[in-house]
Amino acid sequence: MTVAEILEILAQKKALTDDQADFMFAELMTGNLTEAQAGAFLMGLRAKGEDSTDLAAGVRACLAHARTIPGVKATPENPIFDTVGTGGDGQHSFNNSTAVSLFLADMGCTVAKHGNRALSSSCGSADALEGLGIPLEQTPEEAAEGLAKYNFAFLFAPAYHPAFKHIMPVRKQLGIRTLFNFMGPLLNPIRPSHQLIGVGDPERLFLMGETLLLTGVRRALIFAGAGGFDELTTWGVNRGYIIDDGRMDKAVVDPGTLGFPRHSPDDVRVTGKEDAVAKLRAILAGKGPEAMMDMVALNLAGCLNLLDKGTMAECADIARDVVHAGLTKGIPYAE
Repeated sequence: MTVAEILEILAQKKALTDDQADFMFAELMTGNLTEAQAGAFLMGLRAKGEDSTDLAAGVRACLAHARTIPGVKATPENPIFDTVGTGGDGQHSFNNSTAVSLFLADMGCTVAKHGNRALSSSCGSADALEGLGIPLEQTPEEAAEGLAKYNFAFLFAPAYHPAFKHIMPVRKQLGIRTLFNFMGPLLNPIRPSHQLIGVGDPERLFLMGETLLLTGVRRALIFAGAGGFDELTTWGVNRGYIIDDGRMDKAVVDPGTLGFPRHSPDDVRVTGKEDAVAKLRAILAGKGPEAMMDMVALNLAGCLNLLDKGTMAECADIARDVVHAGLTKGIPYAE
């Protein structure tokens, strides 16, 4: 088979076989595709409609080239959490999942957050954490030390996926959602046992859930927020799936029944990196805008529920108290 033959198949919006998908992702990850071919491949997949064959092939190729963290593994006694959105929702909202991950770590939960700089948002998780003074490009050994000392480490995707250097220029040039937005939450090299994953496109929920089942995650909530957000939102019902030890069931998170007031999507948007970092600092101090604080509390409640800390209603009460108290140990690494 050749690259041109496979691009022609995609141009006709036909599905790829496992072998064809594996071949193309292997070529992509080893840098054998030109930028034009790589862009055509990613756009071809999107135009055709990405399926589990494509997603699984991409995950396999990426993990085959990923760096690992020595001596770190999730166990029933020490679960490891990751909170992430697929990105690409175009909402320019504040860094909710980043705030949630830091509150979780402050509560004593082990959090390995996997992420990147902004591609289509105002400020990516890496940009936000960099603004807080948290180191990005840690070695695997430094990340392991950070997890032991702070319960938190940021796994900067380009540092742990060196093969991404062949992909990032193309993604930036395209500037739109690609298959890699979906793959990101599935590529954490630590392989977290628990995940809260937001998906901006509700039509991709089942695809993501189906693929997530294959990763070995123990418990996860994967959902689409109201209004096309990849976060649990307070202005409408959030729908998705809960994964529990190999079983996937439908899930609904209604903020109204959990005591959260109804806010507007406009209340959680930021204008750029400077504004995003300032809002994040205020939230972590327990002094952020009400709509943002409530959104963090709702998502934190989802995490606590996955960790068996109580019912969603009980976890919502806990989360509100935690968020409004601010971080008790300060920002990790800020010594």
